Amino acid sequence: MKPKSKILIIAGSDSSGGAGIQADIKTVTALGSYAMTAITAVTIQNTTGVKSIVTIKPKEISNQIEFTSKDIKPDAIKIGMLHSSNVIRSVISSLNNIKIKKIILDPVMIAKGGAKLIDNKAIKLLKNSLIKKVSLITPNIPEAEVLTNIKIKTRGDMIYAASILIRMGAKNVLIKGGHLNSKFVEDIFVNKNEIRIIKNKRITTKNTHGTGCTLSTAIATFFSCGKTLKKSCELATKYVNSAIGSNLNYGKGHGPINHLSSSFIEKKFR
Repeated sequence: MKPKSKILIIAGSDSSGGAGIQADIKTVTALGSYAMTAITAVTIQNTTGVKSIVTIKPKEISNQIEFTSKDIKPDAIKIGMLHSSNVIRSVISSLNNIKIKKIILDPVMIAKGGAKLIDNKAIKLLKNSLIKKVSLITPNIPEAEVLTNIKIKTRGDMIYAASILIRMGAKNVLIKGGHLNSKFVEDIFVNKNEIRIIKNKRITTKNTHGTGCTLSTAIATFFSCGKTLKKSCELATKYVNSAIGSNLNYGKGHGPINHLSSSFIEKKFR
């Protein structure tokens, strides 16, 4: 079967395989597309936490992005972990050079175990520059709180935070509601013209490592295949929910999800 589209993933590596580049490649492949990568950092981690982070030089990150894209032009880009302001500057420069329009940004800041993955200068540059370059930004609630400097405890707070990000220059925002204590998980899709609440049943499990990476990559994949951005968000949340529901139960901490959850993959483009 020929892949439906080509996705360039700019993100960090996760040695445990549950998140980062590894989760992204699994997602793109499971959804029938072709994955390429530009690795920004190597994290040494498992389901219980992050042991250390080895950074990649900004120049080499740019080389990966531009050299790969020069040969195989991506239909969409997913951006994950960018750990420093110098890395963000190099990625912005490369994005300007390769001129890909469909870009999804997952502003990875904190690992599931609580380790901080990005410095304060990088957060400032992400807010002031990078979010203006992308089609969609997908923060979870802790990330949205960092980006907007407000506390988020309700659906109304989520919508308000999204509106702040729109005023900062974001074109579209998806704030993920998994951190709120509610029967259903409500993700909020917002742009200047609409507000859409995407509701899925909450699955009680500690095994949710890599859900943010998986969601943003699934959105990029659906978006690259011609779905609207809103529809891509809806389909991607269903895919992630199905993957969580498999409950692999690997590891002693926050375990990974099942990217090969076949119940959804067979119906993915309906």
